[in-house]
Amino acid sequence: MTNIESRTVLRILDANANRAGEGLRTLEESARFILDDLGLSDRLKTHRHDLATAMGCWSRLQLVESRDTPGDVGTGVTAESEQSRADLSEVVAAATTRTQQALRCLEEYGKTTDPEFAASIESIRYQCYATFRDLELKMAGVNLRLRKLQEARLYALIACEPDAEPLKARIDQLVDAGVDVIQLRDSSVDDRTLYEQASFGAALAKRRGVLWIINDRADIAVAAGADGVHVGQEEVPVDAVRRVVGRDRLIGLSTHDIEQVNEATRTSADYIGCGPTFPGKTKSFDHFPGCEFLKQVSDAEQSGDLKLPAFAIGGIGSDNIERVTQSGIGRVAVTGALASHEGMHQTASAMREMLERVPLR
Repeated sequence: MTNIESRTVLRILDANANRAGEGLRTLEESARFILDDLGLSDRLKTHRHDLATAMGCWSRLQLVESRDTPGDVGTGVTAESEQSRADLSEVVAAATTRTQQALRCLEEYGKTTDPEFAASIESIRYQCYATFRDLELKMAGVNLRLRKLQEARLYALIACEPDAEPLKARIDQLVDAGVDVIQLRDSSVDDRTLYEQASFGAALAKRRGVLWIINDRADIAVAAGADGVHVGQEEVPVDAVRRVVGRDRLIGLSTHDIEQVNEATRTSADYIGCGPTFPGKTKSFDHFPGCEFLKQVSDAEQSGDLKLPAFAIGGIGSDNIERVTQSGIGRVAVTGALASHEGMHQTASAMREMLERVPLR
């Protein structure tokens, strides 16, 4: 290989090492700040350090001397798609593609100068494939859950059943009736029972395409593979719960006045429950904020001050849901209204019909 060819190869290696390093740093930040995933962050940092070690075959001075940025005909070539990203998943997808391509270039051109270097890059490339797959799946899971949440209208709260079969029947009935989100809430059972039913429900909910939320217990939500956890004002603060469940799971927060709603927007909560609206049979309250509170929430949504999906909760059924929708709220969470197997489909259908008259924001 001539000196000119050697310098050209070194120039290609330098450019692609920079490109791969930038891509890995972008992905590392995604794992760290978007997903709060320490394991993925560490893996991506390791790949970045391994790449730097492999590039140690050449001195920093050799690489810098090979550069010719003013003479690089490719610096002015850009595609329109490179100038915009629709969402965070597109940022991750672009970075993984860029990094994979850069690593392949390093490997192929590296074969002309140092086969051992090329072999080390090949190893890094295959390790990155596995990491990128895990990262993109997690990002896809976040977006899918958030999209389902944004589109949800009907949210049902249920208790544990004696065993798996009646729990399956209950979940299937709710899904068939048109429920979008199901929360398992039961403080009367032991942890083992709650975990077993949470795990069974999570697997079934995933197959049926609905969100599965666990009340209060962030630890069980994570262990069971649930989509998220719901906490109240007296439970562990949302941002502390986030450190337990990570970014890829949903967190719901109960709110009882507009001040708590405003505070929720300053946390990492993904949605809020607003109520209690009316007296119900499952919980007793000294105060009912009612539809006046729901109207305040709706006004906050319309003004853009509230961007979290808001579910009205508390004693809501087919006999009073019109009062809820008249306040401007198009999402509800119910317990008693869908507790009876008889007439469940008709009740759910009637409630959805009313809810769908309210545009989702």
